[in-house]
Amino acid sequence: MKTKRFFSVFLLIVLVMSLWAVPFAAADGTEKPVLPEEPDIQCKAALLVDANTGLAVYAKNEHQELYPASLTKIMTALLTLEAIDSGKLAMNQEITATASALSGLSDDGSSANIQAGETMTVENLLYCMLVVSANEACDILAEAVSGSVDAFVANMNEKAAELGCKNTHFVNPNGLHDSQHYTSAWDMYLITKEAMTHPDFMRICDTATYTVPATNLSDARTLHTTNYLIGAWWSRGYLNSDAHGIKTGSTSDAGHCLVSSATRGSLSFISVVLGGDRVTLENNEIRTYSFYDTNLLFNWAFDSFTYQTVMEGQREIREVPVSLSKIDHVLAVTAQDTEVLMPKVLKPDDLEQRVSLLQETVEAPVKSGQKLGTLDLVYDDTVYATVDLLAANDVEASRLLTFWRDVRLFFAKTSVRVALVVLAVLIAALIVWKLLFSRRRYRYGRSVGRSRGSSYRGRGRRR
Repeated sequence: MKTKRFFSVFLLIVLVMSLWAVPFAAADGTEKPVLPEEPDIQCKAALLVDANTGLAVYAKNEHQELYPASLTKIMTALLTLEAIDSGKLAMNQEITATASALSGLSDDGSSANIQAGETMTVENLLYCMLVVSANEACDILAEAVSGSVDAFVANMNEKAAELGCKNTHFVNPNGLHDSQHYTSAWDMYLITKEAMTHPDFMRICDTATYTVPATNLSDARTLHTTNYLIGAWWSRGYLNSDAHGIKTGSTSDAGHCLVSSATRGSLSFISVVLGGDRVTLENNEIRTYSFYDTNLLFNWAFDSFTYQTVMEGQREIREVPVSLSKIDHVLAVTAQDTEVLMPKVLKPDDLEQRVSLLQETVEAPVKSGQKLGTLDLVYDDTVYATVDLLAANDVEASRLLTFWRDVRLFFAKTSVRVALVVLAVLIAALIVWKLLFSRRRYRYGRSVGRSRGSSYRGRGRRR
């Protein structure tokens, strides 16, 4: 008896485990794809964005306000490059470092050892700022662009607001710690994306080694990047052949931060990590999580995602009702072929189609190509693409139906309704007045008539 009970319990356990082992199925009975597992990111905040479409494929605390350290220099570079584009500065223009630009900087901060009175071109100052993260180069450029560091900081905050940054406030051009100097991973992405529109930005920040020519106060100096993803022998095992730039940052308060980009084939990503630790592992390996996590994100994205055409152009989606026409509907078709980044395990047929119309019923006339709404392609509440829906053909309006529509709209106006009420009241008052006046005339007129008639119908005239 005990043996039978044992086998019964054993079979029950096997049955339950087999149920758990069955792949999750969609409503139609087919197996539902399992999305790739996200990497275990240790930094306080992280963001990975498809550089071609702007789709965020990974996000962790992306709007949390954190200290950016020297990532601040991306904004400083952006404003400098804009000043060059506007003609205010030139790449080969020589700038002389002032004592005010070098004052107030931390003695143990990143530096290219630029001295007061030393003359250097704008381009070489940008190399000092973006390759070795020289703090003094930031203040020298700030004075050249805006006249003073304070004015430049005001321009930094104005530019951040213009780019749509919601969680950013700058206090200085270099990123030295201040409790009121903060940003977020998402805002840093917005700033970096704008800076990357300037070819000189990526050319400079993607440089591993650069030699600044001799100046009036210094021999030639060789700069080595602080970015281990693009470095060489000093990269401590983080070198990534797909990576390009962009900027490191670290202070004791900010932790280790990194903005980077990477390209492999047709795929390209921008990564932002903030607040990473540097730890010593049990095997005595020193791990800096800003570099480690960024490599995790890049490798995960390249292995897990691909571009797919999820919708063909001119594909018929649905009929949209049409009013004011003898034709009762128009076909809504997709505007163009749509290619998006999506997990490799997904296929276009796995995406749910959600239609949003501008109007449930569109009024004629309808022109071919007129926008009727949008089509969202969704999987697990993630919108992978949004496609415009256009009218496939012209639909002419009926003159008679349009006329009656206009009549209804005219009489539906509040002012017209008020006028009609007033007119009705006036007409009613006029009718009442007419009725009252007519009765009075009838009464008095008839009385006079009888008197006259009686006199007239009296006795005949005697002769």
